This record gives sequence, structure tokens and C-alpha cells, in this order.
Amino acid sequence: MTAPPASVAALLEAVDDDGAVAVDGLRVGRAADGYALETPDEEWTGLAADDLADALEPLSDYVTNWRYWERSVGGEGTARRAFLRWCERAPLELEEAGDEETAAHPSVDDPLSVPERYDALRDGLDREWGQLCLTARLVDDADDDPAGERVYDLWHVDDADGDLADLEVYDDPRDAREIATYDEDGRYRPLKTAPTLPSGWAFTGLSGEELVETVEFFYPATVANWHRELRGTLDVDHWTETAERQTGIYDVLDELPREGVEWMAEACCVDSQCLRRREWEFDEDDALDVDGGDGPFPCREPCSLVVAAARKWTILESEQERTYELELTASEYNQLAELIDAVAEGRTDEIREADVNDGANRYRARYLRAKRFDEEGNLEARRIDDRD
Repeated sequence: MTAPPASVAALLEAVDDDGAVAVDGLRVGRAADGYALETPDEEWTGLAADDLADALEPLSDYVTNWRYWERSVGGEGTARRAFLRWCERAPLELEEAGDEETAAHPSVDDPLSVPERYDALRDGLDREWGQLCLTARLVDDADDDPAGERVYDLWHVDDADGDLADLEVYDDPRDAREIATYDEDGRYRPLKTAPTLPSGWAFTGLSGEELVETVEFFYPATVANWHRELRGTLDVDHWTETAERQTGIYDVLDELPREGVEWMAEACCVDSQCLRRREWEFDEDDALDVDGGDGPFPCREPCSLVVAAARKWTILESEQERTYELELTASEYNQLAELIDAVAEGRTDEIREADVNDGANRYRARYLRAKRFDEEGNLEARRIDDRD
């Protein structure tokens, strides 16, 4: 495929204006003896302007790739540009962070060369961002779209292998805000990064800017914080810092014992409950034992949902422990554990009414309540003593 004359002319103009251009293995510069051209596979020196134009013609992928990133996208050093390059597995151009640190990041794969990316983009290159499936692809040949232009599609990972005709299709990024508000059962989603995003929709033909805007409506601030982390500039507020700056009714948070913070992180800040990867610890020099998760984007501080829940746990942890005596069969004792586990894992809706072998079955629970609770709904138990 021959490089479009307009893209070649634009590249030559950039070289004359700036003295050199370099993107993704393509380097073109001007020297005293003429122009120099280099790709990962070939090198030319001492070229006249016409010879340079001729040498660029068969390098269509490199030339149009330069045009897309330098003319359509621009924004060197921005989170938007880095994210779009991540979408097609291009090198991320991060000067602040070392190569080893960047390569070790959980979201970064081995980069593809320009020819490898173009082969993938022609079929559509998929990436996952939480519960989002993002597809980068080359624009179909059209008179009003420059060669090498990318467009992006976005849908739920559960719909990635489905038929687009079965999905509700959108093209306005602002529609993502409404989709992200409620789960599949119509319940409000207070935590946007919870793994409860509903399926059944798609955004197609988005520009790069529209893609980033749509992703940010689904998962606010995740692109910016991901980019800061890659550059080594993510500012993390640990639990003690967050708790100590609270005022009003939340002023009690610094009284939550350290083991309570461990239990809180295990309850709220794991992959099954939140797709962000927890980077905050109890303190800068005191890491929590609970794993922070494997998500591609970081959590830099305890969120508002965690802070609100922590206030309740702080109050509960201030209560004195007591010893109670109650009568249960071995099966009833095990049933209590099954009930708590079913609620904690959010699987109560999955338990069939006829499955009375499951301790969290609704009829099993009602039977236990009828047998072991009094008419006021209190568990029949006797307090033996107070612990010191």
C-alpha cells in the first residue's frame, strides 16, 4: 500500500519546520548532506527532498501512523494520548517512569510494532478496562477520513462476542452516565467501579476524545489516575491520613482499630467488590495484609463509600464484647455461617426456593427464625457475662 500524498506532504512539512520527527520507530531528520530516514528495518541517508518523498511512499503504515498521533491525537504527555496508545498496545512514551517500572505495571503488555498494530487494527484490537471491552480499529476507506484514522467501539465485556444488533447502540458519551447509574436489577450503583455494570449496550464509531470521555463517565478519574501511576506521580492518601482529616460526624474514623481497617479492606476493597486496585495502606510504612486487587486502574485513597461505612464500623467496634449462651443444633450452627456467607457474597438471589439443602434458602431461614426467635424478633439467647 502506498502512503497517501497528503500524509507524506504533511510529514515533510513537519521535518522542514522542526528539523526532525520521530514516532514509533519512524525517524526522519534533516542534515547538511540531505535528509535521513530510518525505520526499525531500513535506513537511508543523504536523501534529496524528492528522494525522501519516494522513500516514504511504500511506508504507508508508518506515515499514516505518524499523521494520526501527531495531527489527529496530539497532546503529547497527556493521559488521553497515553490511554489511546494503550488501547492499541503502542509504546506509552513515558519519560518520567523507567522502562522496568512501566513494564511491570499490571495494565501494560509488550508493545506491538507499527506493522503488527496495523494488522491487528484492521480486524479490531480489543482491550479490557474493568467491565468495559474497548475495540480500536482503522476507519474504513472513505473520502472524508484520512488514511490511518482510528475509531473506537465500546461495550460490556459480557457482550463482546455477541451480535451488535441485539444491543442498544449509542454514540453520545454522556449516555454512559445514565447506563452506569443502575445495575441489571435497577438498583442504584453508589460505587461506579463496582463490578455491577449492566450489559446490553454499545458505543460505536467514537473518536479518541469521545472514547476517553465515555470511559470517564463509566469509571470517573480512572484514566487520569492510571496515567499518574504510570508516570510515578500518583499521590496516595493512606488510611491514617484520610481518617485524621475527617470532621463532623466522621471525626471518629481515627478511632477504628487497625485490625478493623484490615477487616474493612477485606470487606470492601477486593476485586469482587471494586475493580480499582487499592494502593493505599494503613500508613505509608504500615501495609495492610489484605491483597489490593488486580485491576488496571489504581485506588489512591479510601473512597466516600468506605469512609461512610467506616464510621458505622468505628461505632460498632467501640461496643464491649459480651458472652451469650444459646441453643443450636450442629446443622443450625452451620446454617448461620451459610446465611452470613450468602449475604456477604451477594448470592441470596441465586438460591432457588426449592433448594432447601442450602442453609441460606429462604424457607430454611424462615424456619430457623420461627424456631429460635421470640415474638418480638429477638434471638433467644442468655447473656452470661461481660468481658473485660
